[in-house]
Amino acid sequence: MTFRVMACGSHGVLALPAEGPVLGAEADLLDLMGEAMGRGSTWIAAPAERLGPDFFRLETRLAGTIAQKLVNYRLGLAVVGDVSALTAKSRALRDWVYESNRGRHVWFMPDLEALAARLSAL
Repeated sequence: MTFRVMACGSHGVLALPAEGPVLGAEADLLDLMGEAMGRGSTWIAAPAERLGPDFFRLETRLAGTIAQKLVNYRLGLAVVGDVSALTAKSRALRDWVYESNRGRHVWFMPDLEALAARLSAL
């Protein structure tokens, strides 16, 4: 898999390309966490379209499991792209996106530029 590592302030961001396989299982995201740590990155930027549907269906608990592992390993995940169609269908997801954006480990960002600006401001 091809990655790009970006410097955003004091943070390294492992940015995934828009093209590529869907990250639909916990193991896929754990592999990314290992890749990020191996490259000295503290954040992973994943295009929303690369995340499988189970990530956005909170009842599967995939997103919560990943969020907990991110906290444990002191990493962040930025879901990059428009998730408004998904949040329009699920109040629980909409609330989680809102709360996540107030936190430190999972953010939903419109694009990489917005992520870079937020990380650089920290």
